Amino acid sequence: MSLAIEQEIRKLAARYLTDLERKIRDRVEEMKEDDTSHFLIYRVLGIPTEEGHLIDVYQNKGRFLYNSAGRFLEEATKLCFHAKYSDSGSIRIPNTRGNRPKTFEIDCLIGLDAIEIKWRDATTDGDHITKEHTRISTIADAGYIPIRVMFYYPNRNQAIRIQEILATLYAGIGGQYYFGDSAWDYVNKRTEIDLKAILEMLANENTKK
Repeated sequence: MSLAIEQEIRKLAARYLTDLERKIRDRVEEMKEDDTSHFLIYRVLGIPTEEGHLIDVYQNKGRFLYNSAGRFLEEATKLCFHAKYSDSGSIRIPNTRGNRPKTFEIDCLIGLDAIEIKWRDATTDGDHITKEHTRISTIADAGYIPIRVMFYYPNRNQAIRIQEILATLYAGIGGQYYFGDSAWDYVNKRTEIDLKAILEMLANENTKK
């Protein structure tokens, strides 16, 4: 099974890599026609034109990269769960605690375990706590156990405090919260697949090219 899942993740990574390269290439080309009159303000604030251009380029690259990184890691994790639990998958359930949103998505449902997969969560928005509390309460209402698997913890104090509150919310409702090493370990123990080792191998291969 390990070799088969490794090949699936390898194909997934290749698809995301190609897609990311295309998006970045197209956007950089588009930016050649951009209005750069705002560079005046950059220069007022001490940023030379050349550096301002690089900042804008990397800001756009960053948006594509963060989005692709999150979606890739979520899909790779789902592949691991599905290899072990063939009937696992994503479902949507109605919001029983409010009108917006009308439904919540469970990334991966295994029996009664409703697993949310996040590569990282660096939000500092206090409303995020209310939204997340509504989401996990709805999951519990449906008879499921809310489980958060977040691979990378935020660095900033405010974002860390948000995560600490969320961990308390999960515990209070009978859920589970895994982050950092414990997230990788959780996936490994549940699936018998060392996802992190596979990704480290692919990372070494792809950054040597």
